Amino acid sequence: MIVLGAILLIIGMLAGISLLTTIGAVLLVVGAALWILGATGRAVGGRRHYF
Repeated sequence: MIVLGAILLIIGMLAGISLLTTIGAVLLVVGAALWILGATGRAVGGRRHYF
C-alpha cells in the first residue's frame, strides 16, 4: 500500500492530476499507519500480519 501510494503520488505530481496526488497521499499515510501498528505487535483488524 505504501509503494502504490508513492507511485500514485509521483505520477499525480508529474502529470499535474490532483486526484491522483490526493489518493496517493492518503494511501501513503494509511499504509504507514498500518505498518507502524503492525510493527509494534498490535493486531489491526483482527490480523497481526498483512501479506
